[in-house]
This record gives sequence, structure tokens and C-alpha cells, in this order.
Amino acid sequence: MDLFSLTGKTALVTGGTRGIGQAMTVALAEAGADILLAVRAGADVSTKTKVEALGRTCTLVDVDIASRESVANLVPSILASGVKRIDILINCAGIQRRHPAHQFPDSEWDDVLQVNLSAVFALCRDVGAHMLEQAPYSPTSNRRGAIINIASLLSFQGGITVPAYAASKGGVAQLTKALSNEWASKGINVNAIAPGYIDTDMNVALIEDKDRAAGILARIPAGRWGLPDDFKGAVIYLASAASAYVSGEILTVDGGWMGR
Repeated sequence: MDLFSLTGKTALVTGGTRGIGQAMTVALAEAGADILLAVRAGADVSTKTKVEALGRTCTLVDVDIASRESVANLVPSILASGVKRIDILINCAGIQRRHPAHQFPDSEWDDVLQVNLSAVFALCRDVGAHMLEQAPYSPTSNRRGAIINIASLLSFQGGITVPAYAASKGGVAQLTKALSNEWASKGINVNAIAPGYIDTDMNVALIEDKDRAAGILARIPAGRWGLPDDFKGAVIYLASAASAYVSGEILTVDGGWMGR
């Protein structure tokens, strides 16, 4: 089980206050990691309580992912506070906006691309630069860090009435591969997890549309919508030494949807 241990590691997580992000944050703590939880002022911080109940530390760091300036200040402020090492980055913050493509507002396009893609790049860049400067975990390992982005089934498919989201998640997949090409040889593994149809707040509109929900369920080989806890194993695997030779991959966690 040492392959999956994260003891002594520190993970920076965005979007970790609910749903998939919260489940993944708790999983990292269960595997031994301490958490830097990037949250906007006033956000629900129940994740902190869950992490600390496991005997791990959870430090809240203020950020507004919708603001380029705030995102640019995040990593420098963390390092200035005395944090010596960020070993794992989880980019899970994301938003969704739904409109027919011919009516999609510019302002909402910009909002989605900033949160779902531009902020992901900025944090990958800034944390990646920090990881490149830090020593490998051990004399026998070249590994310096793990970056895990959250993609989507719409990294591969187009969706309906969600052009900005589809574009952003397609970008996340290609960004993941591009960064892996540069950093895998330097000990930074960059991968992504692509959730399928998951029972979370983001999918309330789909779940409440009985016809759409029934059609989606009929196509999922597993016979059910996913749950946030379905992502615990995937994130521990990609964050740990168990995936030392895995980089540039988009791991789908979708109940078999993409294989249908």
C-alpha cells in the first residue's frame, strides 16, 4: 500500500468545497496528505472539518478563480506564508452556463473560459514552476509532483447548449497533454480526470429534465449516475507513486459511457 500513500505530501485543491472536489480532497487526506484548500471568502468550509477529523491539516487560502489577478496572487501568497512544498495540484473549480449556441452571451463565454480553462493554465504554470525548482521526493525517484486537472466527457463530445463548457473542457484535455510533454521528463506527472454524468449540483438541470435524464441513464453501462465518492480511487492513484509512469492521460470515470 506504500504505492498509494500520500503521507508527508501537501496538496493544493481548487473547487474542493462540494461534490467531486470535496470527495477528492477528503480522499487525499485519507491517504495522508495535508491540504491547502483554495476558497473564495464566505464559501462553505465543511471540507476543512472533514479533513481535520482525519488528523490532517487543512489550510484555507483565499482566491477568486473568476479573477485573473486573484489567481495570479495565489501561489506567491502560499509560498510567502511559509509553505515549503506543494506536491500535488488538483484543478477542480468549474462553472457551467447553458444557452442555445446562437444566443450564448459573450460575458458568460468569458466567465466559463476564465474559470474552467484560463485559471487552470495559470495555476498549472505557477505550481509547475514551483515544482520544477523543488528536489525530487527521494534519491531514487525523479518525481517532483503531480498535477491533476478535471476534464469532462465534453472533452471528447460536444454536448447540447453548452458550447463554452465544451470548449473549455476540450482545452483542459489538450493543455494536460501539452504540459505532460514538457514536464514528464522533469518529474512532474500531468494527468486529467474526465467525469461522466455525476449526481452533483452542476447537473441539477439535467437531472430535473426527466426525458434527458432517462436517456442519459439508458446509455450508462453501469446502470446509474456517478457519485462524488466514485472519484476517490482515481485521484489517489494519479496523485501517488502508483502512477509514476502515467502522464498525459485523460482518465474517464464514467460508468462505461465512453466505451458504449
